[in-house]
Amino acid sequence: MSTPPGSQTPSTAPRSTGSGAGEKGLKTGALGLVSSVAIGLASTAPAYSLAATLGIIVVGVGLQAPIITILAFIPMLLIAFSYKELNASDPDCGTTFTWAARAFGPRTGWMGGWGIIVADIIVMANLAQIAGVYGFQLFGLDSLANSTTWTTVAGVVWIVVMTWICYIGIELSAALQRWLLCIEVVMLVLLSVTALVKVYGSNPPSTAITVDGSWFNPFEVSSSTAFTAGILSAVFIYWGWDTAVSVNEETADAARTPGRAAVISTVLLLLIYALVSTAAMAFAGVGTEGIGLGNEDNSGDVLSGLGDAVFGTSGFGGFLSKLMIFMVLTSSAASTQTTILPTARTSFSMAAHKALPSHFGRVHPRHLTPTWSTIGMGLASIAFYVLLTAISGNVLADSIASVGLGIAFYYGLTGFACVWYYRKVLTRSVKDFVLKGVAPLLGGLMLLYFFCYGAFDVYADPDYGSTSIDLPIFGKTGGVTVIGIGALVLGVILMLVQWAVQGSWFRRPDVPKEAADPATAP
Repeated sequence: MSTPPGSQTPSTAPRSTGSGAGEKGLKTGALGLVSSVAIGLASTAPAYSLAATLGIIVVGVGLQAPIITILAFIPMLLIAFSYKELNASDPDCGTTFTWAARAFGPRTGWMGGWGIIVADIIVMANLAQIAGVYGFQLFGLDSLANSTTWTTVAGVVWIVVMTWICYIGIELSAALQRWLLCIEVVMLVLLSVTALVKVYGSNPPSTAITVDGSWFNPFEVSSSTAFTAGILSAVFIYWGWDTAVSVNEETADAARTPGRAAVISTVLLLLIYALVSTAAMAFAGVGTEGIGLGNEDNSGDVLSGLGDAVFGTSGFGGFLSKLMIFMVLTSSAASTQTTILPTARTSFSMAAHKALPSHFGRVHPRHLTPTWSTIGMGLASIAFYVLLTAISGNVLADSIASVGLGIAFYYGLTGFACVWYYRKVLTRSVKDFVLKGVAPLLGGLMLLYFFCYGAFDVYADPDYGSTSIDLPIFGKTGGVTVIGIGALVLGVILMLVQWAVQGSWFRRPDVPKEAADPATAP
């Protein structure tokens, strides 16, 4: 079997039998709290997420978009507490895979790991597409930006470059994330403040509307369907902070720092999204023409047009507009990188625990990063991206919408795993009852509701999204549901194949299934 160019003969990670970090051969102590928070924030790609999602939320719920982005924070924070508590007991880079296996058994754990992998591979297609489009727009190459072939080529190049960075070291990845994140946050704040100053200035734009209390009233959303679809879309813009936990085995104080970084990242995201969504809507309005956020032509990218309108297109304003394009480009590129990190480490952990072929558990002897898992993630992402682009842009769009189902699945599963794993210590103190019991349970129930309502009602509607498929038993069904549920069903099939080929994980999982002992649980 050949090794990657420039690498030495990789080593196979030892089988982990305990809960401590660093047992699999990864580089320990490489990340501190600041780097972990930077990775958690960059993984959500705030600029890219807002560019791709804010318009969709506004089209669905109108003026209540700000409160929808705020409410989506609640289940995310509750699940962040789940990650924090579970990581304190078991800082394993497999995260949901390992924790769900401890709570519910090897098959549930395997599906939790698959949920992470499939969600990340699907979203990589959109991240690569955005990076390709914005890369050409940055240099004024609009004809190439409108070409499916060239944007696909550019997207593939982005995936290759980011896979290489993840391959050669976690510290380089973290350093790059800190710089990219600084540019991103500064530009988002500058855009928001400039927009609000112009809205309340002496010569506001014709689209401007002043901020009103009704924007923050969820009961003014037109229907429960619109509310649920809006929350599912808004959950997507928070997704990614768990990368800070997936690199726990490479973090200093692995039992505490990753969990703290996850919670801090989630709170910082709330502040960013509340500010930007409010300022953007106040400046652009919710009209269906021009830069209006209700214009469906802008729903896939609201920031590029908004940057030109807020900053202008000449002089220093033109420079800032170009910087906005660069910001979204770097945001999607950064998220491409940090999407590779958790997927590679999930598959790496699954291989170390004998739940995937052992090759995925190999570590580079010098870089101390997963080899096959990292490169495999890049190749799988490229294959999926090229395949969907070749089939149809509509299928690609619906696949991105289906990511919300994968997120709700594995985040919700983590919440339930936390409650069950710590069930014996919930009455030990009020803190344990709230953080190990109530918060994870509420987060899991919320995401279970949104998953079921989204998959079997909102997304199943054949008129929802860009495609529909005529299924033998269920009839015509929305493409978003078919892709989202189909991806999870594919996981069941692959699990059965793995069980038949190498079934030691399913017969003798090397993590203790029993719940935490009250005397030893942190």
